[in-house]
Amino acid sequence: MGAHGKPERESAEPSLVRPYTLTAGRTASTVRLPLEAPVGVVSPQQPPRWPGSDVRGQILELCAERPSVAEIAAHLSLPLGVARVLVGDLVVQGYVRVHTTLGEVATADERRELIGRTLRGLRAL
Repeated sequence: MGAHGKPERESAEPSLVRPYTLTAGRTASTVRLPLEAPVGVVSPQQPPRWPGSDVRGQILELCAERPSVAEIAAHLSLPLGVARVLVGDLVVQGYVRVHTTLGEVATADERRELIGRTLRGLRAL
């Protein structure tokens, strides 16, 4: 209760407790996930059976555009560690695939695009 007997307003800042409940407290992925690596959808053998608001379904929707792990975290307002764990789980379960980043034959334009996408994702965090 506040000083005038009224309930105090909750903080406008997002709570980090809820995102980490999504990962059961895990902070590391079992899959190597570079921040800049594009993540794409794979056609699974079994369609997911998650509720419509499940964050994993939201990640799958984003992965149609092959975003980076950093972009996924930014779009869903998740801490980067939580996004990494969730994306890693989806990789292990066969729903998404982490694509390689640029190889040695990449052009200067491809490298600039990758750097730009990574910076945009990181700034949005």
